Amino acid sequence: MRSGHIKLTLYLFGFAGAALFTGLLIRQGAADVGRAVATAGWALLAVTIYHLLVPVFLDAVAWWVLFPKPERPRLRQLFWMRWVGESISTLVPSAAVGGDIIRARLAALHGSRLTISAASVLVDITLGVFTQAAFTVLGLVLLVNATGQKSFIGPTLLGTLAGVVAVGGFYFVQRLGMFRFLALIVSKLASSEGWHSLIEGGATLDETIRQLYARRGGVIACCAVTIVSLVGGSGEIWIALHALGLHATIVNAIILQSMVLTIRSVAFPVPGGIGVQEGGYLVVGNLLGIAGDAAFALSLIARVRELTLGIPGLIVWQIVEGRRLLRAGPTPTVEET
Repeated sequence: MRSGHIKLTLYLFGFAGAALFTGLLIRQGAADVGRAVATAGWALLAVTIYHLLVPVFLDAVAWWVLFPKPERPRLRQLFWMRWVGESISTLVPSAAVGGDIIRARLAALHGSRLTISAASVLVDITLGVFTQAAFTVLGLVLLVNATGQKSFIGPTLLGTLAGVVAVGGFYFVQRLGMFRFLALIVSKLASSEGWHSLIEGGATLDETIRQLYARRGGVIACCAVTIVSLVGGSGEIWIALHALGLHATIVNAIILQSMVLTIRSVAFPVPGGIGVQEGGYLVVGNLLGIAGDAAFALSLIARVRELTLGIPGLIVWQIVEGRRLLRAGPTPTVEET
């Protein structure tokens, strides 16, 4: 029943986002937006290639440096796993964090210990939120300097602070050993000694997480590469601005990147940030003097990039899972056993 309620909630958020998207498109003029996107032309392909080679690659590097050197997978492996994970998180409606789970699973399937794969992803997510908060503050400072507008500072900082506090709490419970504690609760509720291995597995995961946080060099490198990835990701917005004939500056690109990422993160229950992302581009674009149809076109260019990279990523994921099932062979039936 609870699973049904969760699905219903996701569908409601999805429908609300789709309605918002449609309303904004009608308001800005579908024809005007279409013409703006058409003028982008070459930028659609350029943005797609840039996103794969810069943000996705750098995010893979940030994940890679968290692994201890003796257990570090090849960077090219983590690169395609990161791509697949992002594709799932972006395009699968019920998988806001599902892509992170899948990339941990893929790393384990390709030779890494399950505990180090899961722990590295958890640490990567935690550090990524802290780093994105810093990127949000950078965007706010640049936006105030560029526009003189200050009315939105309070709500944005409040939302960012709430996210940091929540993730900070998650960080501390990780250090305290949350997974062994959760496994112990499950074992007690089940009233069975058969859950003892689950407790041991939770304790091993907790210890692995502590070891990753203790590697200060890896933590610092992960944060540094992540902030470079966030700033570098602004380059695809700069490309789109230039293709649309707008005032293309690095400052404007960083402002749009940081603010839209923040807005989309706050509205994480909405699948794919549909409607919310478009609203973010319109609000921030208006502050920067970008016309509504052009701002909406910027969001659609990002959507085209998500589909162009995401659909092949989902196909690769299905191929990997299909091959694994074929190697495993058919599951024995009751009669066979």
